[in-house]
Amino acid sequence: MNDTSTGVLLLVLLLLIMLSAFFSSSETSMMSLNRYRLKHLTKEGHKGAQRASSLLERPDRLLGTILVGNNIVNILAASIATVVAVQIWGDAGIAIATVALTVVVLIFGEITPKTLAALRPELIAFPASVVLAILQKLLYPVVWLCSAISGMLLRLVGVNPKDAGGDQLTTEELRTVVREAGVGITRTRQNMLLGILDLEKMTVDDIMVPRNEAIGIDLEDEMPVIINQLRASHHTRLPVYDGDINNIKGIVHMRAIARLLSRGDLTKEAVVNACKEPYFVPENTPLHTQLFNFQKQKRRIAIVVDEYGDVIGLVTLEDILEEIVGDFTTDMLLPSQDIHPQDDGSFVIEGGAAIRDINKQLQWKLPADGPKTLNGLITEQLESIPESPVCLTIGMYRLEILQTKDNMIKSVRVSARNSEARPAERGQAS
Repeated sequence: MNDTSTGVLLLVLLLLIMLSAFFSSSETSMMSLNRYRLKHLTKEGHKGAQRASSLLERPDRLLGTILVGNNIVNILAASIATVVAVQIWGDAGIAIATVALTVVVLIFGEITPKTLAALRPELIAFPASVVLAILQKLLYPVVWLCSAISGMLLRLVGVNPKDAGGDQLTTEELRTVVREAGVGITRTRQNMLLGILDLEKMTVDDIMVPRNEAIGIDLEDEMPVIINQLRASHHTRLPVYDGDINNIKGIVHMRAIARLLSRGDLTKEAVVNACKEPYFVPENTPLHTQLFNFQKQKRRIAIVVDEYGDVIGLVTLEDILEEIVGDFTTDMLLPSQDIHPQDDGSFVIEGGAAIRDINKQLQWKLPADGPKTLNGLITEQLESIPESPVCLTIGMYRLEILQTKDNMIKSVRVSARNSEARPAERGQAS
């Protein structure tokens, strides 16, 4: 052949290498698309996303189209490169063409386009979907035959090619997606979404107000005491009980109390009549279940009972919502009553303080998967109730028991150490 025909062959070879780059980048970009963003763009009416989504419904046919086209292009490129090399170098051109075309295809037809496609999948996939949709129709007989043979082989190993990869996420995977959202979701919204996911791991026991800290109206008190308690209360709903919280009569709303006060009809009997039937829930009820129960029952406060029917605490709708959106109450008295900062950087903490509240307020990481209170955590570590001052270490926290009374640790001095966490250790206070 003359020089002109060689030049034409080189131009055709260049075109084939470009087509090889197109097929390689198309394959990588289509497989690299974010499926959740693709669904969002599809619902928004993005044409490229709709085409790509349609092609990805049958990935076996999509890959068949790309691979058939890519193999045809590469085989033609190899044949033409061999002809050109033989024209120029004679028989030695066969070896030269093999080495040269391999390097060229690897760099310009595989590595570079696939890297670009992996980094910018939408930039490549959406325009390429137009060509791929046309090729899928033109090459349908070949693709169908290849897909049928491939499908038979896949079924032999128990794989159905019609089953596209599921996009379902587990809770932990969704939690990771939220954390990795970056600038797409603000920190506040991330915390709210994670709070919703964490509801499945928590129960009413984790957030309830223990019965010994519950505030309610005791009908055995004198009326002046009850009136002063009602006037000083910052709660909108209070449990009403007779002598013991296990003997609960109901839940009274402060709006009803205000009406009785305005008419001068506030008596114990009137308070009981104004009560709403108490709503009891079993301990260990998951928070996400209790949230739906509150919605279904049209309630905002529930009495938590154990397996014997004894009251162990109170839980409110507000408590659950705070686990999602964070604290939004204006009551700042409770933390200061339980946690007292000291000049040396340590904290004197009441034994009945909830571990979750301590961790939340002080940004600590005391173990919270066992006992719910500091008293319970210490007695679990010691396996006894100490009768004298004792020091112990839990993780990176040093605890010194200051007071024990009525079979319960009343106060503890706690400080966080800067050293690495060590296994729990016990010893007499010096």
